[in-house]
Amino acid sequence: MNKKKLLIVGGTGFIGYHLSKICLNKFQVSSLSLSQPKKEKKLKKVKYIICDISKKYSLEKKIKSKFDIVVNLGGYINHKDQSTVKAHYDGCKNLVNFFQKQKLKIFIQIGSSSEYGKKNSPHLENLDGKPTTIYGKSKLNASKYLFSFSKKKKFPFTIIRFYQIYGPKQNNDRIIPIVINSSLKNEKFNCSSGLQNRDFLYVTDAVSSILKCFDAKKSLGKIINIGSGRQTNIKKLIINISNKIKKGKPLFGVIKLRADESIDSYPDLKNAKKYLNWKPRIKLEVGLSKTIKYFKKK
Repeated sequence: MNKKKLLIVGGTGFIGYHLSKICLNKFQVSSLSLSQPKKEKKLKKVKYIICDISKKYSLEKKIKSKFDIVVNLGGYINHKDQSTVKAHYDGCKNLVNFFQKQKLKIFIQIGSSSEYGKKNSPHLENLDGKPTTIYGKSKLNASKYLFSFSKKKKFPFTIIRFYQIYGPKQNNDRIIPIVINSSLKNEKFNCSSGLQNRDFLYVTDAVSSILKCFDAKKSLGKIINIGSGRQTNIKKLIINISNKIKKGKPLFGVIKLRADESIDSYPDLKNAKKYLNWKPRIKLEVGLSKTIKYFKKK
């Protein structure tokens, strides 16, 4: 029996790598990204397509196959750069218009908790978010475009809004890898006051929520928050990691909080249970231990 074809936009990234690896047994997996994967994230059976999704002609030139499922993990997180709009809004818009010509089973748009901005937590899924960053605004505009486009063209989509995802192979520009690597080197490292409360989800749980969307017809046309459902204080998290490693000297209060930064950000997960029958399985302590073990070996 022929395997269904899966395209992962951003398949060379952190979540894209883990999703690709898990899907290889059941799907023909292709990755679409701006560059080839780093050596540690390259998978033999994945077809890598180099393409700029912010340019329509690039999609038309590079994509020759038809796909059953498309997962859009494309773009990058940047709170200031205007090119973020091209990566996340223009990129999503171009993908949707391109794949509308194909009869997709589902298009899964990976949104962000940043779409809610400074709205009070726990966040409920809706389209009246108040994002304060270019990244958040770009993601929210992409969500609105999907709803508008689907009304006209009956395009099959689901939007997943992730919170803070962590785990092995994450780049060293996110809080958990930064703290782990700085602690392993027994360095002093600058931190904010750590007053913020965030939701952290292990990467395999994030991937499992995407997989649930593949066959969940109830999720079509829905926005679904995906997180652990638990608040974690940033200062306590940093101290916890340093204590586990028994090294590292966090310097709290050196980095000022961004003016647009929320103190509390965590989701309501009712939709995840209702539409996907999904719930997180990996507890933070277990996930941190797995992640620390990976970075120690690296």
